[in-house]
Amino acid sequence: MTSLAIRFKICGLTRAEDVAAAVSAGAAYLGFVFFPRSPRHLDIDRAAELALGVPPGVAKVALTVDADDAMLEAILARVPVDMLQLHGRESPARVAEIKARFGLPVMKAVGVADEDDLAHLDRYAGVADQLLVDAKPPPGADRPGGNAVAFDWRLVAGRRWAVPWMLAGGLTPDNVAEAVRLTGARQVDVSSGVESAPGIKDAARIAEFARALGQVRRGALPPGPPGVFSPR
Repeated sequence: MTSLAIRFKICGLTRAEDVAAAVSAGAAYLGFVFFPRSPRHLDIDRAAELALGVPPGVAKVALTVDADDAMLEAILARVPVDMLQLHGRESPARVAEIKARFGLPVMKAVGVADEDDLAHLDRYAGVADQLLVDAKPPPGADRPGGNAVAFDWRLVAGRRWAVPWMLAGGLTPDNVAEAVRLTGARQVDVSSGVESAPGIKDAARIAEFARALGQVRRGALPPGPPGVFSPR
């Protein structure tokens, strides 16, 4: 794998060849979606197959949306994941409850559209192991997350929280270097920005995304914690 100053996550993987492309490009995290309304949704059997093919040292992340304990138990009974990503309306108390019950690191996604939303990041930083700073869903969206739309990155430029954080929302090979330079993010998340169709990753675009990040020199970023996570 290529060693990059900026760690990246490829989310919404559905095929073994896409997992291989992400690993080859140097992804630090691979995301598997458990949300039926998403075109990237996996059933538990298929997710288990894909996760078992991930080499050691690459973190496997299960993305859920307002999942109850029974759903989380069903996933974790079959899929060897290293981290849970909560992408719904989970409260800080629910985040803390999931951490205590399941014993895995938790990444909480928080949507940002304006400065008022930054207070939510502070609240979740007190209970989550990592934050995913994402765009708020556009009006009328039936799925959480940025839905391939970026937010105003100036809102988080130079900001730091008590836990590592990851930038998401509308990132592509063409804009990720600018996003990193502007925000100082040490970790980024991409899904639709490296796809040829919903749920179908494009190996060439994944490689382009990694190359764009490789061009961002460590010295160009403001000082701050690297946000390194090592899977068990």
